Amino acid sequence: MVGEHADHLARVLRASVGQEFDIATGAAVRRGRITSVKNGRVEFDLGEEVSAASLSDITLVLAIFKFDRMEWAIEKCTELSVARIVPVIARRTDSHLAAASAKRVERWQRIARQASEQSRRTAPPEISDPIKVLEALTLSGAVRIVLAESEDRPLLREVVKPQPAEEGVILAVGPEGGWADDELQSFQQAGWISASLGNTILRAETAAIAATAIVASVLHSL
Repeated sequence: MVGEHADHLARVLRASVGQEFDIATGAAVRRGRITSVKNGRVEFDLGEEVSAASLSDITLVLAIFKFDRMEWAIEKCTELSVARIVPVIARRTDSHLAAASAKRVERWQRIARQASEQSRRTAPPEISDPIKVLEALTLSGAVRIVLAESEDRPLLREVVKPQPAEEGVILAVGPEGGWADDELQSFQQAGWISASLGNTILRAETAAIAATAIVASVLHSL
């Protein structure tokens, strides 16, 4: 192990020969015993696989909102096992956030990687460059759901069903203030299912985390 992770182990955690850590290899999580710490490099002797977090084939289409809150949503949704996060520039995304969003992708990926390691995932979620709503409409998945703040929508837990892991769910969460009416109409015309989290108005980051938890819970019940 070299680079940032090695520096963190050596300088912050004061790692020493003989200590053991869980190592995410990309394909599995294995128990590793340190055999050498020197010159910004930490070497391990890898042992048996350990239990890793169960991943769900959930793509989170996340409209861009205030960066500090969005980062918190990315961190928590990573812990809740999303496979992909697609940032979207929506009608109600502030213009300065939209303009700066492309430069934030690397930071979002780093936050997701750290959250992935903390939650013992084998790999972090993919985080794409920001796209427009019209591009998001064409994303493919077995079930595509857009959250809408409306009391006449079915509840999210009523429209998600257990299904095989290879059949993914795409979940679209709007910005602060929700999706604009014409955006919701476009989602519906493209074949997306509208669903609600109830009659309580939630912040965007709370809605993203709550919705991800509901979908992951249902998928894991298969």
